[in-house]
Amino acid sequence: MKLYGSYTSPFVRHVRIVLQEIQQPCEFIETDQAGSAAKSPTQRVPFLEDGDIFLTDSASIIKYLREKAGQHFCQSAQELDQLCLVNTALDATVNLFFLKRDGVVISQVPYLQRQAARVHTTLAELEQSAITQIAANGRFNDAQLRLGCFMGWSKFREQIDFSPFANLENFYRQICNYPPFNTTQPPQS
Repeated sequence: MKLYGSYTSPFVRHVRIVLQEIQQPCEFIETDQAGSAAKSPTQRVPFLEDGDIFLTDSASIIKYLREKAGQHFCQSAQELDQLCLVNTALDATVNLFFLKRDGVVISQVPYLQRQAARVHTTLAELEQSAITQIAANGRFNDAQLRLGCFMGWSKFREQIDFSPFANLENFYRQICNYPPFNTTQPPQS
């Protein structure tokens, strides 16, 4: 089994956490934009090869890994909806990050202003939702793992100030103590 990705990608991090949780050996192959463009039709990471299986999205990879280990991916429609909410904010934040890096002034483009507003309203919804409530057994579901990866990436890239969101900040402090989350931190350089 081979996982292609980067150590800084929040999507790849979520897959790496799941691999640790299920104790699945996997070769990690660090890949840049050129490498992902050459090997994946989506031209992004992660992608996974396991024999004849080739998957190109973190959600399908996680579902595959969980099922291979006899586990469930998103056990309810509510958990899946929470994961989709996080993905909405994460996708918009990642796109805004790369556009800013390319010199685009977000405040000058109405569509991008709507994307930034979408991130804020999604965070406000997540702040009030049950996603921040940790199970009594201390386990995190996949929506929570994705939220932690999103918050970690946003903090690493200095994209979002989470201080107005006390529940999210408290959740992040808790997930940082979870060993698979802690050991998959992006390299600090």
